[in-house]
Amino acid sequence: MEKITLGNFLCRCLSQSGIKEVFGVAGDYNFTILDEFEKNPEITFVGNRNELNAGYSADAYARLKGIAALVTTFGVGELSACNAFAGSNSENVPVVHIVGAPPTPDQKGHKFMHHSLMDGNFKTFQQVYELISAYTTAITLENASNEIPKVLNIAQTKKKPVYIMIPNDLLSKEINVSKVELSAAATNQTSLQQAVAHAKQLLDQSNNTVLLADVKVMRFHLEKPVQQMVETMNIPVASTVYGKGSFDETHPNYIGVYVGSCGEESVRNTVENAQCVIAVGLVWADTNTANFTAKLEFTKTIQIQPNSVIIGEAMYQDILAADMINSLILLNTKQSNPVNQATFPYSQTHGQPNDALVAVNYYPMFQQFIKDNDVIVVETGTLHDGFSQVRLRKNVTYVTQGGWQSIGYATPAAFGACVAAPDRRVLLFTGDGSLQLTAQEISSMLEHNCKPILFILNNGQYVVEKYLNVNTLNQKYNVIPKWDYTKLPMVFGGDACTATVKTVDELARAMKKAEKECHNRLCIIEIIPGNPLDAPQYLVESRKILESQKMN
Repeated sequence: MEKITLGNFLCRCLSQSGIKEVFGVAGDYNFTILDEFEKNPEITFVGNRNELNAGYSADAYARLKGIAALVTTFGVGELSACNAFAGSNSENVPVVHIVGAPPTPDQKGHKFMHHSLMDGNFKTFQQVYELISAYTTAITLENASNEIPKVLNIAQTKKKPVYIMIPNDLLSKEINVSKVELSAAATNQTSLQQAVAHAKQLLDQSNNTVLLADVKVMRFHLEKPVQQMVETMNIPVASTVYGKGSFDETHPNYIGVYVGSCGEESVRNTVENAQCVIAVGLVWADTNTANFTAKLEFTKTIQIQPNSVIIGEAMYQDILAADMINSLILLNTKQSNPVNQATFPYSQTHGQPNDALVAVNYYPMFQQFIKDNDVIVVETGTLHDGFSQVRLRKNVTYVTQGGWQSIGYATPAAFGACVAAPDRRVLLFTGDGSLQLTAQEISSMLEHNCKPILFILNNGQYVVEKYLNVNTLNQKYNVIPKWDYTKLPMVFGGDACTATVKTVDELARAMKKAEKECHNRLCIIEIIPGNPLDAPQYLVESRKILESQKMN
């Protein structure tokens, strides 16, 4: 049995989990937590401009590092972070939300305290978080030594966000700590044998097998075993929109993104005409399937989920994905047909130097600009749709919200990525409307000497919303106020390399300059397209689908 202060124990557990930086906003109920962070050499507090942004930053940090944390104050602070936290839940991102709460005597006395609902109930906000968390806990001196390791373990194993509420009078008090034995998930061998036998039947009957990689490949760190399976079987592999970046896009077996009616026809034909599809981590959602126009024959689909396998109507529970993948590798099933070389829509450049910027010419330029090992952060909207077809370089980390799609996510996420990977180049691609929600985090980038390259698509309106609304035209609510985006660093008291571009040549020269300057300072490239309503082909096809479905 070891005696240690609760504050030291919290810091130790966070550090042992791989959390070295904690995002958040200071508030009087979390002062004692922040004081503990300042005293501890293994934990650094990274201040954000508001709690919502802190949640977004932590989300991106967790995608790069495996787990993240943010700290807020009770009530007003934690509720401000709810949207980001729910997004982490939707996207399978392990984020630990630490809430500094009123002192224990005040809670037990049901006193009316500021930041509360003035009803003496201090459990209300924890109950809110119960609906969007894998686990919530209110810390006491008696339960701390068990609950803190437990909640961190749940976040790491389930890849979901968790919530810890700590009264601010407890951090300096000692607790008794003993070794906590945490149970690890294990595969049911009988279930595994049955699933492998069923899968073998499909694979033996197929001369045309395809692998489909989705988002949980990344979240559960299955990239290496999935690649080994693809190479052993010699099969083509496509990713979904959510799963973009889950498979090496420079690999000869990679054929592109499968997205139903919106993507490349060659990819669609390959996936939908396959005699067997191995789908790893599949999320069958509207924006992952082009509004459910994707067509898989599930009787011929082997769905490998993190803890189960589904083949047709048969579900095999308690099977870890890695064990199923390794078992399929051991079958040594090899496809004799060679994998056809894929074509990618943005591999060819378009346009003359003086041409106005439109999607067909600037997306190939984006693709050429990306380097090995970059971190690419893409906002929801037109850029998210366009980037689904951009071919990524080797070891690129791709950060976007495929499912939750909260506008404003990408700018604070880019800040979180800079903190998580200070030695890697971070590229942010965001629209003007999204940036206006969370632009304050450029201030955080400057404060912490981050040097990302920000590409801001300034078309003066929510173009994606105009394409998705097939009921009305010329909506006033989709117009964006005009900002001078290159002046934002000056407003936030910092220095940056900035450019506003309208032609192919201007963008090329701005990129070349940013490539040099990003070693020394933050860079902003404001892109003003020739046609404000210009959009990538993916979004054009999405609107056609919505119009067709409306008519039907």
